[in-house]
Amino acid sequence: MSMVKTPEEIALMREAGRVVANTLSAVRSHARVGMSLKELDEVAAAYMEAAGAKPAFLNYRPRWASTPFSGVICTSVNDAVVHGIPDGYVLQDGDLLSVDCGAFVEGWCGDAAVSFIVGTPDPVDQELIDATDAALARGIDAARIGNKMGDLAYAIGGEAKRSGYGILADHGGHGIGRTMHAEPSVPNIGRPGRGVKLVEGLVIAIEPMLILGGSDDYYHDDDQWTLRSANGRRAAHSEHTVAITADGPLVLTLP
Repeated sequence: MSMVKTPEEIALMREAGRVVANTLSAVRSHARVGMSLKELDEVAAAYMEAAGAKPAFLNYRPRWASTPFSGVICTSVNDAVVHGIPDGYVLQDGDLLSVDCGAFVEGWCGDAAVSFIVGTPDPVDQELIDATDAALARGIDAARIGNKMGDLAYAIGGEAKRSGYGILADHGGHGIGRTMHAEPSVPNIGRPGRGVKLVEGLVIAIEPMLILGGSDDYYHDDDQWTLRSANGRRAAHSEHTVAITADGPLVLTLP
């Protein structure tokens, strides 16, 4: 399968991206102290069903997974970096919640994530979220014809590392299209001028995952899905699906 998409295919992916963006907005607007992660998952499921979309995460089982993923969205709280299962955990005041969402519309996939604080914010947590969003913005800006993947990776991770944040080891973004995870790999740390050349029509999910305290290490939770920071510090995750076009990067996962 070609990594390069036609303008018509990108337009179809934009429809999937719009569903993802609006689902994330619905989840964020419902999230509050005292609400369970499972209830938020039900909000996402209802929105996707109404939009005629198919959840990309539900029952997803890559080769490394011992069990299929059981939620419509990933809900990662505090020291959970990514892949948190939406269970009965009840949100507490000050929790840092990262929500990852993927959806298929007419066979094309969109994927995005957002982090926010439930209830009373801690300034350190908000700075972490802001730094993660800024890393995503730098990566998007570098997603231009003629650059290489190393340029994009350095844009994401260089400033974040200099600012003292950890970046989740062994994980990054990915190509996307008819499948959620495809080639090429989109790392969050890299060297300028190295790697795959970025060309018109390439569509990628860019997703920095930053951790307080400077450590990149993680461990798997007992559920075999959730990745937690090894230092026990909080983490944030921000993601968009982006098409590389002659007019510059086009974000497909906006409302």
